[in-house]
Amino acid sequence: MNTEVEFHIRNNYPWSKLPATVKQQLGNSAKEYEKCVFNFSVKNQLRYKGNLVRTVKRDEKKYYEDLIKYSQDHLLLYPYHLSDIMVKGLRITPFSFYLRMMHDIMAGEKSYDSLPNFTAADCLRLLGIGRNQYIDIMNQCRSSKPSLNRAGSFHKFFRRRPIKDLLPTKPVEEVIVEPWWIVQAGYVTEDDIKAVSVSEKNVIDKIIDIGPQLAGTCDYYIVHKLYTKGLIYMEVPIEDDDCIIVPPLEGFVMNRVQGDYFETLLYKIFVSIDEHTTVAELSNVLQIDLHLVKNAVSMYCRLGFARRKGQDLDPEALHPSWQDAPQYNTKKNVQEELLLIDWSSTSQETKLPSTENLASMTSDNNSLDEAEVTSATETPSITSSSGHSKRIAFLFDSTLTAFLMMGNLSPGLKSHAVTMFEVGKLSDESLDSFLTELDRVPLDSVAEGEAQRYFEHAVTLKNTITFLRYNKSISPDPDQYSGGLGIDLLRCESLLGLEPATCSRVLQKNYELLVSMAPLSHEIRPVSSCIPQHIGPAIPEVNSVWFKLYLYNLIGSGPPTLLLVKGTRLRYLPPMFQDFDRLLITTWGHDPGIVATSNALLTINDALAHSAVLIQGHGLFTDGQTACVPFPLYGMEERGKFSRDNMHLHSTVKKLAQHLDLQHSCGYITMIKTGKADPRLLALQNNSFVRSSEGLADIKEDDVEEAVVESNPVVAMPDAPPSASGDSCSIKTITKHSLSLPVTSPMGDSGVYHGGGTFRGGGIINREMEADWVLLNLYFGVPLFDDAVNKEVCTRIAKHELCRRESLGNLLHSSRKLSLQLLHFIAEQQDQPVVPDLPNADLPLSSNSQNNSLSLPHPTNNLLFDGIKLMRWDTR
Repeated sequence: MNTEVEFHIRNNYPWSKLPATVKQQLGNSAKEYEKCVFNFSVKNQLRYKGNLVRTVKRDEKKYYEDLIKYSQDHLLLYPYHLSDIMVKGLRITPFSFYLRMMHDIMAGEKSYDSLPNFTAADCLRLLGIGRNQYIDIMNQCRSSKPSLNRAGSFHKFFRRRPIKDLLPTKPVEEVIVEPWWIVQAGYVTEDDIKAVSVSEKNVIDKIIDIGPQLAGTCDYYIVHKLYTKGLIYMEVPIEDDDCIIVPPLEGFVMNRVQGDYFETLLYKIFVSIDEHTTVAELSNVLQIDLHLVKNAVSMYCRLGFARRKGQDLDPEALHPSWQDAPQYNTKKNVQEELLLIDWSSTSQETKLPSTENLASMTSDNNSLDEAEVTSATETPSITSSSGHSKRIAFLFDSTLTAFLMMGNLSPGLKSHAVTMFEVGKLSDESLDSFLTELDRVPLDSVAEGEAQRYFEHAVTLKNTITFLRYNKSISPDPDQYSGGLGIDLLRCESLLGLEPATCSRVLQKNYELLVSMAPLSHEIRPVSSCIPQHIGPAIPEVNSVWFKLYLYNLIGSGPPTLLLVKGTRLRYLPPMFQDFDRLLITTWGHDPGIVATSNALLTINDALAHSAVLIQGHGLFTDGQTACVPFPLYGMEERGKFSRDNMHLHSTVKKLAQHLDLQHSCGYITMIKTGKADPRLLALQNNSFVRSSEGLADIKEDDVEEAVVESNPVVAMPDAPPSASGDSCSIKTITKHSLSLPVTSPMGDSGVYHGGGTFRGGGIINREMEADWVLLNLYFGVPLFDDAVNKEVCTRIAKHELCRRESLGNLLHSSRKLSLQLLHFIAEQQDQPVVPDLPNADLPLSSNSQNNSLSLPHPTNNLLFDGIKLMRWDTR
C-alpha cells in the first residue's frame, strides 16, 4: 500500500470519489480498496465510528476483536485511546492484553528482545516482567521436576510447567497513578460488586452516578485496589496548551524498533518536544493531527517518560491518603535533595566553565572582570526560565551514546545516555545533572584499549558542553544574547527520522545555531541547514568517501588509494598495496577499519559482494602514524620550519587553506605518515628544486609536474589509454613503477633518505621530513576524540569569533561554493547522472541508516589515486 492510497483512506475517501490514478493502482477493484481500508484501519488502531472502515465492516464488535488480535500478534502497544471500547465493551484491560501477549511469545520460545521498546516498557510497568524475570520464567518452564514412581523411588523426567501458572495474576502493586489522571468506570458486573468492600463500592457508585473523577480526589489506596482488579481504568488527559517535560529516562527497555505507526510517531515527537512548546504548537510544527500528538504525549506520561509542566494539583485539594503515596513522597524527597545542592558551586562548574576555560586557554585579552562574570551567572537562569530564547543545537551520532553506555563511567550516566539515544535529545534543563555525572568521571583514569576511549570522550564532551553553554563569546549577537545561549544535545539519526520539511521547521523554531561533533559516523547523513546556520559538514557528501577523493584530487596529496565499485572481484592485491603491512579499508556507508595486508584480499572480496570498497595504504611496517591540525587557521603564525609540532606549516595544509575556507569554520585535518614518502615532494627534493622547508609553499604546479616526470617518467602517463588487449599486466606495470617507491633510495651524496628520518644533502637536515606526511582526511565540526585538539579548536572558535553573524555569513557563502564543487566532482567521476535514490516505501520510517545510505551516490567507475593524480582504474 503506497502513501497516496493511505492518504485517501485516512481522509475517508469512498471508492466513488477516488482519483482515476489511485483506482488504477488498485487494479480498478473496489474489493481491493476495501481490503486496504480494513488493513490500514487495523494497523493504525483507528476507531470504528468516524472512519471509513465502518462502510467496509458492518460488525463493530468483530472489527475491534480483529484489531486486538492483530495488535497482540504484532506486539503493538495497547490502544489506550480506545479504552472506552476495550475495557467497557470487550473487558480487555491493558493487563489482560499484555498477559496474553507475554504468554504467546513465551509459548513460542521467542527471545525477550522480540518485544519492541515501548511495548516492553509497558509490560514491565504493568506485569513487572523485565529481561531478568522473563529469563527466569522461561527457565522454570523448562526445569525438571522430581516425581515418585510405582516402586516408591524418586524419578526425574522433563515436564514443561504451564506458563500461565508462572505469570502474574494482577498488575504490580507499584504501578504509578498520578493525581491529575481521570478515573473511569470499567466493565463492572453484579458479581464484582459483591466481591468488593464497602469503600470500594462507594467509589464505583460515585464514578457511575456522578461521572469520571480525578484520581487525586479519591482515596489513593482504593483507586489502586480497583485498578488492580480491573474495575476501573485510567485516562491521561492532555490539553492543547499543555507543556511537557521529558526528564532523563528511567525504566526504558532497549530491545528493538519495530516501525509501526504509533512507535514511529512516538520517536518523532520525542526529538521534537520541549517544555516551552505547547502540544498544539508541536502539532502545528510537525504537521500531525492534534489528537495523534495528544495520544503520543499521553503515552509518555502513562509510561513515566514525561510529565506535565507546572500544572500539578494543589496538595490541599488532594485526598489525605495521597500524602503517603509512594510517588508523592519520592517527588518530595527529590525536591528536598535539590534544595540541599550547593548551587554556588554548581553554577561555577556547569554554566561558567566556558568563560573560565576560555580565559585559561587563550593568552589574549579574553579574561572577564567580576562584573561580567556576575551578569553571566544571572542571565542564564532568567533566559532559560522564560523559554523564549533560542538555543545552540549540538549534533552528535550514536557512536557517542555507545561510548557513554558501554564505559561504566558513572552510576547515573547511563540514564542520560539512554535518553540521548532513545529520545534523541538531551535538553538544556537536564544538562546540570548530566554535567554532574560527567564530573564524576575520573580525569586521570588509566584503562586499556577501548575503555580508555570511553573516558576520553566523556571528559571531552563535558568540556565541549561547558564551552558552548551560556558563553557570551560565541553568541551570534552579543547584544541580543548578552549571557550566551543554552544548548540542546540532538542525535542526528533522530532528526533524520523526521521529514525534511518537518526537521527544518523544528530547527528553525528552537535553534539559533547548529554545531556538529567531529568526526561524524559515515553510517549517517549529517543534517544540512542554511537557517539556522550549521558549523559542520555543509552537505552529507562532505562526510563521505567522495570528499576524501575530492581533496586528494584537489591538493595532489594522499596515501595510495583505490575505490572499487560493487561487484568487482580482485584476483590478487594490487601491487601498490603489497609493500604495506596495514591497509585502511572502508566499505560504502561505513566507518573505516585497519586490516592486515595478509588478510586483506579475502576481506575486500567479501565486502565487494554487497558494497563499494575504498582501499588505502596505512602503514608500511605497522599502523601508520597520524597527526591532527586543528582549524580555523586564520592568523596562524607561519614563521619557523616544518616539524611534527608545527604540522600547520606543511605545504599540504597551506594548499588546503588556499582552496577551502578554513577561517570561518572549525574542525581538524588528519595527516598520516605511512612510511612511504610523498612522491611529489620527494621528486622535488631529488631534483634540487627545494633547498629549505620554508620554500615549499611557493612551489608552482608546473615545477611539481616537471620534477615528478624527471624522477619517474612512467608516472607521467596516467591519462594514457589502456592497452588494446585490455590485459591487466599493463596496469600492473604502471602502478608498480609509479607507486611502489622504495623506502631507501640510492641517490648518492646529493640526497640520501636514512630510515631514521634524516635527510642529508640538498640543503635539508630535518628529523621530520615534509615528504613523509600526506593528507588523510579533513573533518568539519568540534572534535570529541582528543582533549588537546578539542581545547585548541574551542579556543580558536572564541578567539576568531566564528559564531558571529558576519563570520556565519561568510561560512554560508563558502559552504555553498564547496558543495557545488564537490557535487560537480562526483558527477565527473560517474557514468550516470548523480540522482539520489528514492527511499524504499516498504521500509519503516525509523530505518534511517538504510534510507540515508541509499541517497548517497554510489561509484560507477573504479578510481585510483596514485599519490599525485586521480584516474580511472580499468581492470578489464
